[in-house]
Amino acid sequence: MKSIRRPHPRGWGYAPYLAPGLLLSLLFLVVPLVMTFAYSLTRWQGIGTPVFTGLDNYTALLGDADFWASFRNIGFVILGMAVAPTLLGLFLAALLFDYIGKKHGDGIVTVMRSGLYLPQVVPVAVTGLMWGWILAPEGAVNSMLDKIGLSSLAGNWLGDPDLALWTVLAVLVWMQLGYPLVLFMSGLQRIDPELYEAASLDGAGWWHRFSRISVPILRPEVYVVLVTTTIAGLKVFAQIFVLTGGGPGNSTLVPAYFAYQNFFERANVGYGSAISSTVTLLVLVIAGSFLTRQAREDG
Repeated sequence: MKSIRRPHPRGWGYAPYLAPGLLLSLLFLVVPLVMTFAYSLTRWQGIGTPVFTGLDNYTALLGDADFWASFRNIGFVILGMAVAPTLLGLFLAALLFDYIGKKHGDGIVTVMRSGLYLPQVVPVAVTGLMWGWILAPEGAVNSMLDKIGLSSLAGNWLGDPDLALWTVLAVLVWMQLGYPLVLFMSGLQRIDPELYEAASLDGAGWWHRFSRISVPILRPEVYVVLVTTTIAGLKVFAQIFVLTGGGPGNSTLVPAYFAYQNFFERANVGYGSAISSTVTLLVLVIAGSFLTRQAREDG
């Protein structure tokens, strides 16, 4: 009996399948973005009728020291959420896959990978409170330093303007490390083991196998990790909210938290919308540049 071939949908034939996703994107992404930009052109306290002010909010941003402080801090946050976790994740993934796994078996690799990924699945509020207790003036870190005779190194880790940002960066690296690690270990699975075997026969050590084989082949994964973590760094809010609240002073203030302050604490919706719109534009520019560069290299 001759089988009946069903024609593949073409053109508008895909519409029923794409419509739900497109509708949700329109409702929860496009419409809020358009509304945020529209409010950024107004003076509005969240009630009453918005007053159109044109680009006044954006002009005010250019002269706002807090705004520039938040963008200076976001550069450090990207270091803690994108650059450092990517480099450490790449190194640890290759170490677990090509060295520890071969020396001690897959069991220890699974345990270590799960432990490093655990902060990704624990709610930020929980990890933030935990680190708040650990880093408090009377917390575990200072108590441990005191017990081993290094009390002179104890500090107010989240309350000192000179220490707070660096302390937050260390916590962000700990929170973020598991994501690139798991992604890179997945990418290492597609590398032909014969490449490592041939390199070993030629006398290449672990570092040469890592730098000459693993890193070049994992370039697509590196781009994905850098794009997603950089965007996450630009939008970071919950970690700052739980750990420091943007303080002390403006030492850990970031654009997302600065926008939150204007939206909800100062009832300056138009100004907060201008901050959010600026961050959105920056996210689009950075994502576009990453994707363009990757497409150029792949081509």
